[in-house]
Amino acid sequence: MNREDRRYAVLIDADNVSDKYVKIILDEISNYGVATYKRIYADWTKPKFARWKTMLLEHSITPIQQYSYTVGKNATDSAMIIDAMDILYSGKVEGFCLVTSDSDFTRLASRLREAGMDVIGMGETKTPKPFISSCNRFKYLDLIALDNELGDLADEAEERESRSSGKTVKKGAAAAPSGKISAAEAEKPSGSKADASGPVKTMSARSMRKAIMAMVEENSDEDEWFPLGDLGNLILKRYPDFDVRNFGFKKFTPFIKSLGAFEFKEERVPGSNNKLTYIREKQEKQEKPAAPEKPAAPAVPAPAAAVPAEAEKTPEKSGLPVAAPQTALVEKKDPVPGRRNWKRKNFGGKNED
Repeated sequence: MNREDRRYAVLIDADNVSDKYVKIILDEISNYGVATYKRIYADWTKPKFARWKTMLLEHSITPIQQYSYTVGKNATDSAMIIDAMDILYSGKVEGFCLVTSDSDFTRLASRLREAGMDVIGMGETKTPKPFISSCNRFKYLDLIALDNELGDLADEAEERESRSSGKTVKKGAAAAPSGKISAAEAEKPSGSKADASGPVKTMSARSMRKAIMAMVEENSDEDEWFPLGDLGNLILKRYPDFDVRNFGFKKFTPFIKSLGAFEFKEERVPGSNNKLTYIREKQEKQEKPAAPEKPAAPAVPAPAAAVPAEAEKTPEKSGLPVAAPQTALVEKKDPVPGRRNWKRKNFGGKNED
């Protein structure tokens, strides 16, 4: 069955959800299929639910009345659970959308998943973790609403700017984030209302980057490439509350690029114009080894000056008279004062004054 043909039962707990989220709820479920059941549960005799009337009529949502049997007790949970089981056994839907921030529906979500239903949860950031984990995927309504408000403000600012400058600005261009996530944003939990609404279950960008890197490493091929589409499905299986809008992005690919930890490649599908995108962790560039230096050429000694043939002959061979060698005189002290004896070094003779 195609994704667009899936039938969903949308069950809303009015005690734990604001009426301002109705349009967001129906818009989100339209991304996954058709909402065949649209029911909302509350004690409509209470004045605080009077503001729901306009929204219910506008979006054709069926209100289910459930009186409170005792003061301080909420009886709408039981009515919603019973209806969910009746719809399950009717076999007319392929999934459920449970809109609540109450952990009392955790067991219901688990039971529906056991029956093979696709369970989508929606609520605010105050929703307890057990209910989030029991759903196939979970949407934070307050974060989506905030993102929509920021986008509307950006569009209005662009429109005013275009009117003043006389230029046409592309709608939504300023709202799209650019560049990598800064260190401060990476440490901060996603969702600007995190501190105001108590404990937050969304992950920081740094934690999500670490988790995504581990997924790519575990499931990549021999060349460490992993399909980007499969990565998105794997993230939703491990983190049902993951949504790129929690981090200020509209699309999945720009969010992955903003992490700054992966490189991308595209391959065209044979026989079509479609392309598959793959990612892997950035490889460290290896520096090429420097070429070895050539050894210096040995110094060539200067040629010796030519010696005349006549100078090579010794005096003995040339027949010339040989001069007597000079003898060094060694002075020897005479025991007799006033006299000096000289001894020739070569002949051993004495010369007396």
